[in-house]
Amino acid sequence: MRRALDRLEKDFGRPSPGRRLPPLDELVLTVLSQHTSDVNRDRAYASLRRRFPRWEQVMHASTPEVEEAIRCGGLARTKSRVIQEILHSVVRERGSLDLSFLKRLPVGEAKAYLRGLRGVGEKTACCVLLFACGRPAFPVDTHIHRVAGRLGWLKPKATAADAHEALAALIPEERTYASHINLIRLGRRICRARAPACPACPLKGDCRFASGGRARSRVDGLRARSTLY
Repeated sequence: MRRALDRLEKDFGRPSPGRRLPPLDELVLTVLSQHTSDVNRDRAYASLRRRFPRWEQVMHASTPEVEEAIRCGGLARTKSRVIQEILHSVVRERGSLDLSFLKRLPVGEAKAYLRGLRGVGEKTACCVLLFACGRPAFPVDTHIHRVAGRLGWLKPKATAADAHEALAALIPEERTYASHINLIRLGRRICRARAPACPACPLKGDCRFASGGRARSRVDGLRARSTLY
């Protein structure tokens, strides 16, 4: 795995974290990202913040108003309710709309708190901890799940929970961010669900799929559609 991560950094570079959103902002952004593209997620988030500059306004707005503000992101009815319930839960449990305390908690405790909120699964919790808190949590999306499975890093038919547990144990903590970004880049650009470009892959020499499993591409493509949040 270390050799593979080194090769990805050689090809794609070693990305550095950019400007971080506050943890609560990142949590809402990640909820909006579920089952949609990055473009639609960002449009929905921008629309929500224009309509409601403060989270208190989102919490106290009518659900149809929030739904309308995020409609461009898809699944607006479900996501509007989830976001408002999260905000009410945070205020009820913490006394204010502030999740900065997650930066000070042990990773396991921070993750457990987030997973106790409605609509927050392992991937969403890891995204908040990695991107907003700079913690060594490793989110596994569909691209990473597919790539890791093809490379043989996961057991056959590994679930999303299996993938998170396995990769969290394998990825060195100091390389969590770069590994997450570069594995997604590999999955989007080369190791696609359909028609993967195996000859162009920097990891083809160590990949079980590239060495003889390309006939499974259709099965992998179907599996990659499963919900990994």
